[in-house]
Formats: sequence, C-alpha cells, structure tokens
Amino acid sequence: MRNLFEHPLFIVILLALVAILFGGKRLPEAARGLGRSMRIFKSEIKQMHDEDDDRAAQRPTPPVEGRVVDAPSSTGEPRDAQQHRDSRA
Repeated sequence: MRNLFEHPLFIVILLALVAILFGGKRLPEAARGLGRSMRIFKSEIKQMHDEDDDRAAQRPTPPVEGRVVDAPSSTGEPRDAQQHRDSRA
C-alpha cells in the first residue's frame, strides 16, 4: 500500500480540504485547541510517570534470605559419593 504523504500534492489537497471544512476563522481556534489538548495530555503523562517513579522509590525491597541447600564438600567429591565411602569404612 502506498504512503498517503509520499507526494506533496496529497498534502496540499489535504490542507485545502481542512481549510474549506473549518473555514478561515475557526482554523486558528482549532489549532489552538489542539495545542492546549496536547499540552494537557503531555503533562498528564508526565505526572503518571512521576507517580510511578515515586511509588517504586517508596516500595521497600524485601530482604533476601540466604540458605545453603546443599553445601559442596571440601574434597571435591560429590556429597553422595563421600557418604557412600564413609558408610563402608
């Protein structure tokens, strides 16, 4: 599918249609309203990100519990082999 804004003629036609639909007086008002809406939207998004950052900073990290599940033997042998050898003696 071709890109709509590939040719400058399409952009000119689109701008002419917008000018005809909104008229000379309402076009600046519409642009001003769009600008206000964008500023409000950006400030709300920034506020949401700031609140998320604040929540993440306030949330304490849980302490890490350290436990040894299976300590390696100091001889380098697997633990089962060492126990098997000890039970023979």
